[in-house]
Amino acid sequence: MIRRTAVVVGLAALVLLALAWPTTTLRVLPWLLAVALVVGGGFVALRTGVHDVVRRVRGDQADTGRGPTRRSGRDRPRVPTWLLVGAAAVPVLLLVATVVVHVGSRPTLDAFYAAPDDDEVPAEAGRLVRQEPFTTDVPDGAEGWRILYTTRDAAGEPALASATVVAPTGRPEALPAVAVGHGTTGVARPCAPSASSDPFAGAKAALAEVVAAGAVAVTTDYVGLGAPGRHAYLDGPAAGANVLDSVRAAGELRALAPTTVVWGHSQGGHAALWAGRLAPSYAPEVGVAGVAALAPATDLTALVRDLSGPGGDRVLNAYLAVTWDETYDLGLRDDEGWLAAHLADRVASRCLVGRDAVAAWAAASQLRGPVLGEDDLDRADVADRLVANTPTVPDVPVLVAQGAADVVVRADLQRRWIAERCAAGETPRYVEYDGLDHGSLVADSSPLTAELVAWTRARLAGEPATDPTC
Repeated sequence: MIRRTAVVVGLAALVLLALAWPTTTLRVLPWLLAVALVVGGGFVALRTGVHDVVRRVRGDQADTGRGPTRRSGRDRPRVPTWLLVGAAAVPVLLLVATVVVHVGSRPTLDAFYAAPDDDEVPAEAGRLVRQEPFTTDVPDGAEGWRILYTTRDAAGEPALASATVVAPTGRPEALPAVAVGHGTTGVARPCAPSASSDPFAGAKAALAEVVAAGAVAVTTDYVGLGAPGRHAYLDGPAAGANVLDSVRAAGELRALAPTTVVWGHSQGGHAALWAGRLAPSYAPEVGVAGVAALAPATDLTALVRDLSGPGGDRVLNAYLAVTWDETYDLGLRDDEGWLAAHLADRVASRCLVGRDAVAAWAAASQLRGPVLGEDDLDRADVADRLVANTPTVPDVPVLVAQGAADVVVRADLQRRWIAERCAAGETPRYVEYDGLDHGSLVADSSPLTAELVAWTRARLAGEPATDPTC
């Protein structure tokens, strides 16, 4: 009974593992079967030989000259129960580990993020729809809110987005704003930073300092993260509008001065550059006085070529392919087959937060190649989209900070983009930090923190920018 149960449980676990790890199963199963045949066959052969020797020593019927007799079931060589149970335990343990990984730890969205009735939503962008107190990771001496507000999506259509607002306590007068675009957290609704346990990741220490100095921090989640909607990863105009509209909506919550500095890390650096470029025509009342882009996604053609190469980041590649398919109808998944499309959707359903990040990497490891491949970059519709979403330098003071050891947004690509912008007559300030990578650039202990705070305070005070790179 134990043997039969072990076989059934082991086979069931193998089937479930194959569903969770289809590519790995196809690669590994033939080798496991070969090993099982060799080991199992060798064990049975060894046991048969030992059994025959013992019988001969005992003078069993085989030595009496009466010829061989049929063995009873008890005499037949069998794989021992402990070996079968052990073999069944391996896929069961792997399945348990897989469940732990794939369950993940995504934030859960509460009723705050639900869309209100249509008659409760203003038609114009940048209007406050909903607010409530917010306390998660709000620095000492400050008070926080999360808000729901109107904005525009990648198609230019009305949409909702969520954001957090943090202001120094006891300062009811109109204060300047620091608008923040966050780095990549995922492309699914639960991936909104305001719903996570770490809503201000990326230059958190610098943000606390500027709030303590008398600024209001406004951090958008972007459309499709939190509030209902479709998130278009690295769509520049949509992200820029989401940033600017969050400040306009925050101005309905508490008084804001018409002076704003925009920050952003990685995906958020891309959004910050676009916000600065759009502000004069889209939201001049926000008064963008400077843009700080930290390891920003800039030359999208070069960046996506990196993501599409042999060592490219499969998670970010899948995020881009899935959201651009849904936004622009490019059919990037259609050419990859049903399994690759299914795996890409699985990756896109995961956030880069906690165990869920492990689940995202696990799903991405099953892709045989990038969903958005190098051959796709030669398509005119894809190439045009990449160029159209590549930012330029706004006509305000711009600080671009980059880690020299960054492997997500490489420093050589950033230097080349800066050189191109200088050649176009733009005047960013470029600062590169030796030894820092994509994450450590915005860590609390990073040397960037002090420079970012000083640079921001100078912009909010109306001081002229100095030391441009070109």
